[in-house]
Amino acid sequence: MQNSTPFFLFLLLFLLIFSTAQPGISDPSPSTACKSTLYPKLCHTILSSFRRSLPDSAAYGEFSVNQCINHATTLSATITRFLRRHPMLVSAREVSALDDCAHLAELTVDYLRLAAAELRATDNRRSTTDVMVGRVEALLSAVVTNQQTCHDGLADAGSKIVDALHVPLSNASQLYSVSLGLVSHSLGRRRKVAAGEMGHRPRGMLEAFDWTRNPSFVATKVLESSEREGRMVEELGMGVKVRGMVRVSRDGELGFNFTSIGEAIAHAPNKTKIKDGYFVIYAKEGYYEENVVVGKHKRNIMLIGDGINRTIIVGNRSVADGWTTYKSATFAVHGERFLAIDVTFRNTAGPAKHQAVALRNNADLSAFYRCSFEGYQDTLYTHSLRQFYRDCDVYGTVDFVFGNAAAILQNCNLYARRPLPNQKNVFTAQGRTDPNQNTGISIHNCTVQAAEELNSTSNFLGRPWKVYSRSVFMQSYIGDLIDPAGWLEWDGTTGGLDTVYYGEFENYGGGANTSMRVQWPGYSVMNASQALNFTVYNFTMGDTWLNYTNIPFSQGLL
Repeated sequence: MQNSTPFFLFLLLFLLIFSTAQPGISDPSPSTACKSTLYPKLCHTILSSFRRSLPDSAAYGEFSVNQCINHATTLSATITRFLRRHPMLVSAREVSALDDCAHLAELTVDYLRLAAAELRATDNRRSTTDVMVGRVEALLSAVVTNQQTCHDGLADAGSKIVDALHVPLSNASQLYSVSLGLVSHSLGRRRKVAAGEMGHRPRGMLEAFDWTRNPSFVATKVLESSEREGRMVEELGMGVKVRGMVRVSRDGELGFNFTSIGEAIAHAPNKTKIKDGYFVIYAKEGYYEENVVVGKHKRNIMLIGDGINRTIIVGNRSVADGWTTYKSATFAVHGERFLAIDVTFRNTAGPAKHQAVALRNNADLSAFYRCSFEGYQDTLYTHSLRQFYRDCDVYGTVDFVFGNAAAILQNCNLYARRPLPNQKNVFTAQGRTDPNQNTGISIHNCTVQAAEELNSTSNFLGRPWKVYSRSVFMQSYIGDLIDPAGWLEWDGTTGGLDTVYYGEFENYGGGANTSMRVQWPGYSVMNASQALNFTVYNFTMGDTWLNYTNIPFSQGLL
């Protein structure tokens, strides 16, 4: 038997780190602020140590974020040290899951620091903008998601650590949730999730930067060196600034810089700003067998291929072969403002290998245009932050669009494939765990249909992966493959059916009839006012950032 002392030291560190019990006093202002959180008792405990002569809700929010930074920083360092010093104390699957936790904890620290900086800047400006509010809510929502992903990964690995660390992990999740609630409340942007009414933004001047109207940011012509690349410049309207470019050819052709997309991304500059323009990676038609990660510092990258089923990035990692769902992705993105055009992302593990991700997206303000995502279970992992997909194809079986981002799929085709025997196909599985998160999956003006090989399997629009799951289908064609009930319980359980938000609006086709839909409290046939909440303009404030990409999008309903 191995010496378990280091593990228990590790556990003790966690317990000390996340012990939040402190004596304090009750204050009317904290009582009001804490009503906006899921954990008012913990919220009171946290705010009891707050010292300011004239407290206000904004100060409470900032204070809670700083408390989160302290906890998350220690947690990240603790996990990293444990993995480095005691890898033999846990199984290979546990090591992989803990490695995910370490990576997610590092991202959490980054997000919290960015949120704190935004809040401080708002204090200095004495004003709050929609752009700032959207960014802070997205960052803090992602912090909660990261912690949940860590917990889920350990549980899926069958790790005993998740039981031993239940209290400290839960305390961290609750602390992040409290901070999200306090900040959302203080910003005046708290959603009315019970009714699905988030409120509409007032129309006003768009805050996106217009490249074409500023002579100091005239788009360059570096893409015009070939017919294909020149056409992309023409299609993007020359309104996109390019700061540099490399070319990738799988066959190592003369005049190309790299033979793999991963090498090209590694070459891209770090920490660029949007005013600097995109760094373009052109991947010539080919079959790229590689698993690619676009790191958090690789910002403002534009990946251009030669078209769906021409430029193909392919991998075959799966949970059945020992990978976590998080790490199974063929292509993973963290760097914000990532843009992909005319590329296929494919996972060939097959239905028998269960969870096998084609694309995992953790990138804020990211967009995919005319791309294809091909897999079976868990094809498109919209993990966190704000994402947009336009004119894309998605193929899968079980939960094949899933995650906890604020994600909009517009003008896309969703294809149900043939699953394993006795499996049911589910198009969406949304993972919202907190009513203050700004997340959900919005399917707008899309086509929901069967792939050619689909048999008589039962097919459903979605099922509640988490207790506050939120998915809507709007103004879309829904084929007759969809079961009349429309939506499915999670593994036969009825938990969360009153707290989810599932909606349909003005859909058409053989499977769009709502007369026999589920009678859950959380399901509704939406009216136009409710549907507007899930448009590009209101749900992701896409009008303030998609203009940078110059790809088409519809701001509102059709």
